[in-house]
Amino acid sequence: MVEFEVPEVDYTKYSNRQLAAVPLAVLALALAVLIGAWAATGSPVALGIDFTGGSQMTVQTDMPSSDILTTFSPEPESVQGLVRQENGYRLTFDSGANITELKQQATAAQINVSSSGQTPASFGADSMRVALIGIAIAFLGMSVLAFALFRTFVPSIAIVISAFSDLVIPLAVLSLFQVKLSLGTVAGLLMLIGYSVDSDILLNNHILRRRGEFYESTYAAMQTGVTMTLTSIVAMAVMAIMATLFGIQIMAQIGIVLVLGLSVDLMNTYMLNLSLLRWYKFHGVNR
Repeated sequence: MVEFEVPEVDYTKYSNRQLAAVPLAVLALALAVLIGAWAATGSPVALGIDFTGGSQMTVQTDMPSSDILTTFSPEPESVQGLVRQENGYRLTFDSGANITELKQQATAAQINVSSSGQTPASFGADSMRVALIGIAIAFLGMSVLAFALFRTFVPSIAIVISAFSDLVIPLAVLSLFQVKLSLGTVAGLLMLIGYSVDSDILLNNHILRRRGEFYESTYAAMQTGVTMTLTSIVAMAVMAIMATLFGIQIMAQIGIVLVLGLSVDLMNTYMLNLSLLRWYKFHGVNR
């Protein structure tokens, strides 16, 4: 693993409130974005065809994307160019479209259909239900593990709040940029639950269970934790870029979610989590 030089932040210059204010403000803003999107559209994040149902076709044509839109009825919801395939496009239609009719329209317009598929609306709804249950169970399991490891409220809840924020903020970013929720983004969120708590558990363990002065333990945890997180961010960024270039959509989605979540985790771990641990160590533990 590559070693990153982590500068020692002088935490004595900042109060616990100052450290916690920024991540809590970002979390509050993210929640406001999701609630606003929910009120406006009925869903905090736009749902892809994996969860709403719909059809997809991969086609090859010399037509510009603007002409492709007017060729089909109903028009595609999106026309995405394929990097690895010259004049290749991925067309996405809503659940009301009939894939057989769409293929006939493509043939009539001399558009070559490489592949096609359809997801029924009922299957999409079932997939959404399973995805939500999976995320809830994973988050609950992580929370139980945190309380089992440290068996005290403040250090454990610090991990849970940090992990919650690590999930909510990337979702808000996806919502703002109208990136649709898919099986790939859900897989990224599930992986993020495990990835994001590593640095939090490492920090808690160094401060609460190892001998040494508070800031000495903090800097030791940061050296390992920040290196670990930055290495993962670089790896996921490379994966997302390469997957995009080669048209592997699900891998690109996983990489983007992990890059967002792990970047947010640096802020939550070394500002929010640390402020709660410092309060607990110097005030709460003696009460």
